[in-house]
This record gives sequence, structure tokens and C-alpha cells, in this order.
Amino acid sequence: MNINCDQFSWFDASAEVKELLVLATKTWENPEESLKYMEQALAETKENNHMDVLVAAYRYFYYQNNYALAEKTANTIIARIRKTHQLPDNWEKLRSVLLARKDESQIRIFLNAYTALGMISAKLGKLDQAKAIIKEIQNINDKEDFGANILWQILNPSLEEDG
Repeated sequence: MNINCDQFSWFDASAEVKELLVLATKTWENPEESLKYMEQALAETKENNHMDVLVAAYRYFYYQNNYALAEKTANTIIARIRKTHQLPDNWEKLRSVLLARKDESQIRIFLNAYTALGMISAKLGKLDQAKAIIKEIQNINDKEDFGANILWQILNPSLEEDG
């Protein structure tokens, strides 16, 4: 299959990886075949830390309802950015760093992946973990960039809505 990957010039990956990602989407209706392409794309970029590919992968896994792989991939993104940017493990220290640097692209990817991890945790039935993550994101989400408030409302429905 000949695929024009020039339309993805902004995407940080080789033409081969872009082609694998396109094939994963073109075979979406056949999850086994589609997964094969996604796994190949991830294998091709394992050593290069291509965040674009990892972000595409956790979104792909999430929408394929493969929450275990979505969780694993989101955690990989978080760990790699944490290591690269030497982010602290302690939430209070991390919070101040994230607040100060939240407009940096890698920090935004970290925050989006962390928010996604909250959603994924909820899908996996880890509600306490999901709520903790979303609460942390709310504390740095002054512009509602990461959807934490709506996720909090979903995870904590009011008594009025139960009617």
C-alpha cells in the first residue's frame, strides 16, 4: 500500500513509522491487524523516545478499549518526561514546577498524559486513583486546558443529578 506521509510533516517520526500508524488507522475495524501495525510503530521508535508516536499510541489504545495498554503507554510518557526534565516525585514540588512550566510543549504532553491516565484509571475501575489524579490536575488547571473539571464532575456526580 502506497501512503503519502507528507501530510504528517509536523509529526516527529520516520516515514516508515508514519506509514505504520496510517496502516493502523486504515485497518481500525480489524483490531488484531491494526494492533500489529501499532506495535510495529512503537517497536521502531522505542530507542528514539518519539513522543508523538507514544501519544498516538495511548490514544489509539484508549479508543480501541485496550485500557491496559493505554495505561502502560501513558505511564511510559509520564516516566520519560519526568526523567528527561528531572521532575520531582513529590506532588507538591512537582505541582510548582508544572505551574511554572505548563506552557512548555513537553510539560503539556506530561499533563495531557497524566489527565488521560486519570480517565484510563476510571475505565479500569481504579476510581480512587482516578479521582486523585484528576484532583491534582485541577490544582494546576486554571484555564481548564486539560478537562479536569468535567472529569471530576463525571467521577463525582452531585446528588441533584441522581434525582
